[in-house]
Amino acid sequence: MQWKIAAVAALAATTAIAEHAWAAASDYVFELVSEEVKKGEDVAIAVRLISKATGNPVTDAVIFRSRVDMAPDGMAEMESPVTALPPKEPGIYPFTADLPMPGRYQLSVAAKVQGEQETVIGKVVIKANK
Repeated sequence: MQWKIAAVAALAATTAIAEHAWAAASDYVFELVSEEVKKGEDVAIAVRLISKATGNPVTDAVIFRSRVDMAPDGMAEMESPVTALPPKEPGIYPFTADLPMPGRYQLSVAAKVQGEQETVIGKVVIKANK
């Protein structure tokens, strides 16, 4: 009889864990607010972090690493300064970057989402015009 009680308890615990399955980092995507900008210093760039499961923006992510380079044009070594700024709108994560010449730049972002164990990493391509 005791083994039946233990089996039922184990099944209940397993079901509770399965119902609260964690999402993976791949369940999120970064999207540019605007894909084209003018070249220059301190260019404003903004991204949204979207939950693929709900389609809603994630408002509580913490950006802890970012990089801008010209990898899309075959010049990954052409890195530019980028600064993450505090969000002013829920779900919109702003940056400023130096984009000294026209071309395509890649913004790489790493973020922690509240309640998720994995780091969310995304890359978006920005086109800088004259």
